[in-house]
Amino acid sequence: MTADLNRRHLLAAALAAGAAPSLVACANLGSPEPCFTLGVASGTPRPDSIVLWTRLSPEAHPARVVEVRWELATDESFRHVVRSGVDHAEADWGHSVHVQVGGLEPARWYWYRFTALGQVSPVGRTRTAPAAGSLDPVAFAIASCQRWDHGHYAAWRHLADESPDLVLFLGDYIYEYAPVPGGVRLHQGLTDTRTLAQYRARYAQYKGDPDLQRAHASAPWIVTWDDHEVQNDYAADQGPFFAPAFLERRARAYQAWWEHMPLPPSTRPTGPGLQVFDRCDWGALARFHVLDNRQYRDPQACPPPGRGGGNTVDVARCPDLARPERTYLGATQERWLGEGLARGGVRWNFIAQQTLVAPFTWRPDGNRVWTDGWSGYPGARARLLGQLARPGVENPVVLGGDTHTHYVCDLHQRGDPTAPVIATEFCGTSISSRGRSQAQLDAALPWNPHVHYGRRDERGYVAFRLAPGRLDARLRALSDGADPAATVRTAATFHVESGRAGAQRG
Repeated sequence: MTADLNRRHLLAAALAAGAAPSLVACANLGSPEPCFTLGVASGTPRPDSIVLWTRLSPEAHPARVVEVRWELATDESFRHVVRSGVDHAEADWGHSVHVQVGGLEPARWYWYRFTALGQVSPVGRTRTAPAAGSLDPVAFAIASCQRWDHGHYAAWRHLADESPDLVLFLGDYIYEYAPVPGGVRLHQGLTDTRTLAQYRARYAQYKGDPDLQRAHASAPWIVTWDDHEVQNDYAADQGPFFAPAFLERRARAYQAWWEHMPLPPSTRPTGPGLQVFDRCDWGALARFHVLDNRQYRDPQACPPPGRGGGNTVDVARCPDLARPERTYLGATQERWLGEGLARGGVRWNFIAQQTLVAPFTWRPDGNRVWTDGWSGYPGARARLLGQLARPGVENPVVLGGDTHTHYVCDLHQRGDPTAPVIATEFCGTSISSRGRSQAQLDAALPWNPHVHYGRRDERGYVAFRLAPGRLDARLRALSDGADPAATVRTAATFHVESGRAGAQRG
């Protein structure tokens, strides 16, 4: 039977059965699971709860409100369903579903699925965090920057094959750019993303990738954003080109991001604001402090003439950099982070944020820096490092992305390379977004002796295994980011010993 005849057969059968128009539209797509072409996901793991996510296919044209049934089981065949219920996917929120399932066992793997409009979703696997006091080891990975038109998502396939307990995504889930001829793949649309419909369509395109879907379905995710979820180099309420009504664009972008992430229903945004910073305790082993480096920051210092955004500047020619009150996180988030670090009760503290915290200079005199990252906010970085150096903050490790580069760094008190090492930093490369010249980076590395490793020519992710006494890191690199069948290798291994700040090879 041809695809066209098959669609007509489904339509006739649905009409004969008296099906609602929304069911007819969903079935008329002619694929096995037409309502769930964007996959499933889970996130925000707690010892007794997990968030389950899906979004009905935008091509299905369902009714304004669609009933969606969900099930959570202790086995993949769903013989032992332990929780189930019904949620309502609303058109005003992109027909997304966010279910926070409570009353669960800690440190337990579960399987979940959804049913809507006569269709059953793919099955996802998830797990809860351990109970308070647990020191059981955890395997987790960090990833970021998955520009569609720069490459394929083989990295996600390999990451899923590693079956981590947890995935941390550190920003740039989509890129807002218009289609660029000659890319590995082509962004849909005619312009950059500005409207809610355009942002939704861009997420739908990215989420249609089977390797990304597989990674989402393999483990719970903890997520934050960076700039491309809205517009490159935006800062708080200001876009890089000073466009009017930027907050309206930001509100649309934030809504679309929320609609597509496994976040609790209680976090649904109102207007242009959405609190992203959050904490996740993994028993007594680790605390993940998840930060938002975009929403509350001051504008970048000394931008290019006639516009905003980041710039590479000579420190001596940009006195605005030195103003100590300039903020990267905002006062409220800085206090919140300090309170979480001071709380204690865990062996390791992970600062999950967007970019490179370590100072990095592109000139031997140390006076040339990029202003969009932490080096453009030295006062704010000094305050962050001061928080990490406080007594009682156990084993601080900073995690980052954004740079499209694998970095492994020591973090020194006050950012001074002659001062004691107080923390370790792992900044992961991109899933697919291309990096700049490796030769340029190689030339600058001798002027940054606190950087143990720096590779711009590697696409991939960082895989970790954490036990009470040691953190092991494998920097994973693809054979070719543009090849959907790329292989993966471990480019380098490092470890951090409990009670000894700083990365060590092997």
